[in-house]
Amino acid sequence: MTEDKIKKLLQEADRLARRPDHVRVNLSAIHRRANRNHFIILAAPLAAAAVLMVALSILALTFRVAEPTEEQKKIALLETKIKQLQVRTDAALGLIQEVLEEERRQSRLDELQAQLASIPDPLKEIRQQVDKTAFILVYEADRLYNELNQTDSAIENYNRVIKLFPENRWTKVARQRLSEIKNRKI
Repeated sequence: MTEDKIKKLLQEADRLARRPDHVRVNLSAIHRRANRNHFIILAAPLAAAAVLMVALSILALTFRVAEPTEEQKKIALLETKIKQLQVRTDAALGLIQEVLEEERRQSRLDELQAQLASIPDPLKEIRQQVDKTAFILVYEADRLYNELNQTDSAIENYNRVIKLFPENRWTKVARQRLSEIKNRKI
């Protein structure tokens, strides 16, 4: 019986409570900005390597002779070094990409933790609503007794508070008021 009444009161409190505010996060803007930064980081070294490769290829074609000359050997050595640099650049770009991805993940985690921290504790809100409901019942009983002179209805409301909310601070007030009413009748 008491459980049904509490459920009804909680449902009424849920109906009267306002919905939580929605938080908007513009993921597409964050994603575009990250892609733009990623492109800028990748474009400069790759463009420099491509220009150097084209220049060396043109240089190699213009000085092509039957026997490899000293300059051709140097060019071949430079091409080998360029390939090594390209491998190192690719490895560095991979590492940079991993670091950026980890930063994005950490940033998203921080955002989600901030959102979670901003959500109020539902148990605390329920306790506050239960306390508020008990207060309203005591207030209504006081009004019935003091202003409208309806002692029986007031006693019924005080007893309802005691029955529904035995652990609440307003139960003590209801007991005190019942005691005062009984003392006045005597």
